[in-house]
Amino acid sequence: PADRFKTFGYKRAEVIAALINLVTLVIVGLYLIYEALWRVFEPHVIEGWIVVIVAGIALVIDVVTAVLTYTISKYSMNIRAAFLHNVSDALASAAVIVSGSLILLYDWYWTDTAITLLIAGYVLYQAATMLPKTIHILMQGAPDNVSIESVIGAMESVEGVSNVHHVHIWQLDEHENALEAHVVIDDLGEAETIKTALKSGLEKRFDIGHSTLEFESSPCGKSVC
Repeated sequence: PADRFKTFGYKRAEVIAALINLVTLVIVGLYLIYEALWRVFEPHVIEGWIVVIVAGIALVIDVVTAVLTYTISKYSMNIRAAFLHNVSDALASAAVIVSGSLILLYDWYWTDTAITLLIAGYVLYQAATMLPKTIHILMQGAPDNVSIESVIGAMESVEGVSNVHHVHIWQLDEHENALEAHVVIDDLGEAETIKTALKSGLEKRFDIGHSTLEFESSPCGKSVC
């Protein structure tokens, strides 16, 4: 909930946690690439059974945690990042089991390097798909499905509104959108009626549940907007 220090509440803590999770995935992915390429030049003897046993235990844990986080991941960016982390770990464990088995059966040590590079590529791909949206929210970017021009047009179509300017639209968190704008109206005495119509339209058409509107009788200059 909101308090006097964080008047919007602490919902963005989830977005920050998602950012940390995704940056960690990037670091892990880059480190895996480094390890895989280094082994090309300095091959190591790999104990196939140890690889298979450890990866098998990890696979069970990763699958269980992925199942637990799947449902919640639909509604939370942070949990979705954690879910992707679990899925990538589970795939990695499965791939390592395959690699360990090939080493045991055929002494194909190169499969360890190849599979490590594939895992790193998958991890970096997953991080790249979510990082831009996470950063976009933290930078107070407008929702992807909302056009500022469409919002202004809809607001100016309300009876009594002659102009809308100084418009800012941003995401408070993954699910809640906000807007602030200056609205020029013909009759300041009708401000309450117009405000009700504007707020209702913004919520129904654009899913903007938090709007702050300043009413004016004429457009403000740059120095006072």
